[in-house]
Amino acid sequence: MNSYQNLIKGITNGDFRILARVLTLVENEIEPSASLLKELEVKNVAVIGITGPPGAGKSTLVNQITNHFVNEGKRVAILAVDPTSPFNFGSLLGDRIRMAQQFNNPNVYIRSVATRGALGGVSVKTLEMIDVLKAANFDLIIVETVGVGQSEVEIAGLADKTLVVLVPESGDEIQNIKSGLMEIAQAFVVNKADREGADTFANNLKKMIHQQVEDIPLFKTVAEKNEGIPQLCNWIVKPIINTNNRKGFLMAEKAIRLIQHYKMKSVDQKKLHQAINEAIKLSDFNIYRFVEDWIKHS
Repeated sequence: MNSYQNLIKGITNGDFRILARVLTLVENEIEPSASLLKELEVKNVAVIGITGPPGAGKSTLVNQITNHFVNEGKRVAILAVDPTSPFNFGSLLGDRIRMAQQFNNPNVYIRSVATRGALGGVSVKTLEMIDVLKAANFDLIIVETVGVGQSEVEIAGLADKTLVVLVPESGDEIQNIKSGLMEIAQAFVVNKADREGADTFANNLKKMIHQQVEDIPLFKTVAEKNEGIPQLCNWIVKPIINTNNRKGFLMAEKAIRLIQHYKMKSVDQKKLHQAINEAIKLSDFNIYRFVEDWIKHS
């Protein structure tokens, strides 16, 4: 059996060592990653997206959700999408720090992936890495995205269900939740619900939710104390109703992202950076004229 077949077999068997290797190949576009992606048997594994502002306790919530399903004998993969340094395109946060209690669990696989400048916290590499995980023998895949606000709607292009996590301290910020975020949420979680003002915050959020077309559930949790987690997990495993339109939307979004990525591969970013550095020295520099000229001559 050649090394290529070993990689395919290792993914199918959920071999963590081979899985780590393949995800690195895919993330960095090293061959045979393109061939592997085309050969993978992507299974129908539920992908749960968890998003929300910094400090909402998303990582603690992910830990408790993971514990719940692992205790039921399930295998869980966690993809933690981290902020990216604009200078070295590396992941700034460490999954082993945030998810330390899961590190040695044989039924939990954790991987950090950098956003690579994607404003919504989701890069094409994230989409491809999720498909690798879906080809392995996991029962659930959790994607925790960096909380960067409205542009988090991009998570809708990869998750079967999306949880938006908020905390009572969000206060007046609830009024600033734009319609896009409301539309992509399949459920809201008010975490740290034992804090002062939590009930008032949850009631205000419920009023906003009820203005939407479909009824979106709201869960109150105290992740650190494992309160409200079983109820949330019961909802997570419920089958999705009326999925046809959503599935088509998800696949179209995914296709668009992949097409954009591969169309952009022909752009020499190093050359572009050099040209920009020279152009900005000119007193009449205009970014729109620069881009138009660049497209014409590239």
